[in-house]
Amino acid sequence: MSIVDWIVMLGTLGFIVAYGTWKTRKNNNLQDYLRGDNEMKWTTIGLSVMATQASAITFISTPGQAYESGMGFVQNYFGLPIALIIVSAVFIPIYYKLKVFTAYEYLESRFGVSSRLLAAFLFLIQRGLAAGITIYAPAIILSTALGWNLSLTILLIGLLVIIYTVSGGTKAVSLTQKWQMGIIMSGMFAAFFIIVHELPAYVSFGDAINVAGIMGKLDVIDFSFDVDKRYTFWTGITGGTFLALSYFGTDQSQVQRYLSGSSVYESRMGLMFNAIMKVPMQFFILFVGIMVFVFFQFQEHPVLFNENATEKVYQTEYADDMKTIEADYSEVYNRKKEALKMVVANYENPNYDTETLDYAIQTVKITKLKL
Repeated sequence: MSIVDWIVMLGTLGFIVAYGTWKTRKNNNLQDYLRGDNEMKWTTIGLSVMATQASAITFISTPGQAYESGMGFVQNYFGLPIALIIVSAVFIPIYYKLKVFTAYEYLESRFGVSSRLLAAFLFLIQRGLAAGITIYAPAIILSTALGWNLSLTILLIGLLVIIYTVSGGTKAVSLTQKWQMGIIMSGMFAAFFIIVHELPAYVSFGDAINVAGIMGKLDVIDFSFDVDKRYTFWTGITGGTFLALSYFGTDQSQVQRYLSGSSVYESRMGLMFNAIMKVPMQFFILFVGIMVFVFFQFQEHPVLFNENATEKVYQTEYADDMKTIEADYSEVYNRKKEALKMVVANYENPNYDTETLDYAIQTVKITKLKL
């Protein structure tokens, strides 16, 4: 990493922690700590809710999901706007009327303290495991890029989060997540434009879209009722609605965000912001993964991206087998690259030999499966 990279990374981390701690230095009571003194506007609520759901896991794994299986995953979010409308119409007024600090206080008033304790216990276990994964994923990236010990990197990230979370409470988390969301999306847009810019000179953005379509990566909506298909419109509308309803309506990590709103209106507007923006955001993140996929169709990447694993294989009795695999891989890749060049140059040419073009497209699809 260059000195500029270090300045950007450390400056960002330092600013977020310092900003969250400073802005919430006057927390004096439970109302301030757990509900942010009910001062949050809908923009902060909306971005905080979005950032809570779209953690580092989303921005690391979702492009990989698209790289592997295409855009169909976005259908999982089709039920989310429906769920958020229900939460805004039903859940939020109840929470505000009861003036609760957590989603589980209602359980105590309705079913007794045992129900509340059980729900809170399950939430803490679930959220603790989720937070561990959320920290673990970026720690892997940082430790690899910086050459740091993975365990120490995890401890460092966790410590920084604990500092402003414990010291500032809900308000600190909401305020810092607003900035985090801006930084993350800026990075995602930058990555997208870099990928498009680094495509070969003979491949335009339209050509990249054509290649992605030919290789089956742009099948966004599937109205099939086939139960063996993983992602369809119907599973997204039904399962996605109930999943989002339980998450946004009863999970304290989300409820706490909109309970900090200055009014029912502000909380509802924050959720409506997510209802409108969440699906397009996920679509774009998946599309970045598609562009990464297309980029690597014109760049010969290693059989294993993990260089350490490759080196370990070379030090075993399977070294010759690995070399054979790499040689076969290069041969298949070269066939695919030549076929892709033909497809890109003639895909929209009405005067080109149709049979030759079809053969090139089939070659691309076959070599994709082999790679």
